[in-house]
Amino acid sequence: MRAIVYERTGDSEVLRLVERPRTDPGPGQVRVRVAVSGVNPTDWKARSGAHGPVPPGGLVPNQDGAGVVDAVGAGVDPARVGERVWIWEAAWRRPDGTAQEEIVLPARQAVPLPAGASFDLGASLGIPAMTAHRTLTVHPEGPAALGPSALAGRTVLVAGGAGAVGHAAIELARWSGANVVTTVSSPGKAALAAAAGAHHVVNYREPDAAEAIGKAAPDGVHIVVEVNPGANAELNQQVLTTNGVVVIYADGGGTHLPIPILPSMMSNTRLQFILVYTMPDTAKLQAVKDITAAAAVGALRVGTDAGLPLHRFRLEQTAAAHDAVEAGTVGKVLVDVTHAPEDPEQVHLPDEE
Repeated sequence: MRAIVYERTGDSEVLRLVERPRTDPGPGQVRVRVAVSGVNPTDWKARSGAHGPVPPGGLVPNQDGAGVVDAVGAGVDPARVGERVWIWEAAWRRPDGTAQEEIVLPARQAVPLPAGASFDLGASLGIPAMTAHRTLTVHPEGPAALGPSALAGRTVLVAGGAGAVGHAAIELARWSGANVVTTVSSPGKAALAAAAGAHHVVNYREPDAAEAIGKAAPDGVHIVVEVNPGANAELNQQVLTTNGVVVIYADGGGTHLPIPILPSMMSNTRLQFILVYTMPDTAKLQAVKDITAAAAVGALRVGTDAGLPLHRFRLEQTAAAHDAVEAGTVGKVLVDVTHAPEDPEQVHLPDEE
């Protein structure tokens, strides 16, 4: 089978296409024929060395994907063969990610994909949707699970609503009954955030951003889903309600977080840092359950009309796909592994790079 591997960390040039022998699943495992692999910032960062050195034998990149189960190991229901699935945390503390034609992994990390949900959607869940789920369920007075009415009466402010995590947070929050406000930096991104389902879209670069958010959330914001905590610290404190929480899932390129101590104390503001890999196992499994339920009813979507444009690459173009994510491409970057996309013109041909 074909696979992308890297045997040392570095820029995308370390990624190369190789032939590898297929592997049979062991006890408690399934083998998935990968249709589409999803690329996230964590994937290029790991390739660059953020997760440590490369073990002997090299690594296959990419955490997320979707495909079809084609074999199962001992202890796994044989009826799962032929099942369409979405994959999460494929490459976390494992040598095999989804940038290959077949992947063997624990059965629980290949989740049944609801009828009507595309492989593109399945490959776009994983890291973004699980991160978004966690941001919405760590409030000390909030729900541990999402679903209709779970966030009723609460206002969620999603910073960067045009990004993959922001997109998922908007959709999950709206599905759960929240009043959803998002901030963006341009009219184009505003259109994407609105398409995702945000009730109110605010350009954070405008001088009256706090006032605009206040009008959309007259009782204050309960949860801030934060991608750039340093730059947004002052704005968040202006719009948070008492006992509000700022949930931080990215650093926005900064290394320090300015905190207005006395105002934060007076309002009992909570700062919650999260990382999907190290969040509690119970939280991961709840996220998987809720994300699948949301996908089943169409609450999670992909594509330009849904506010998340897709950018497609072929397996041999995985390096270019990593470069696109690292460059901050707006939307979701996908690698077609064994899947032929409906619109071949979306695929980035080698001579276009």
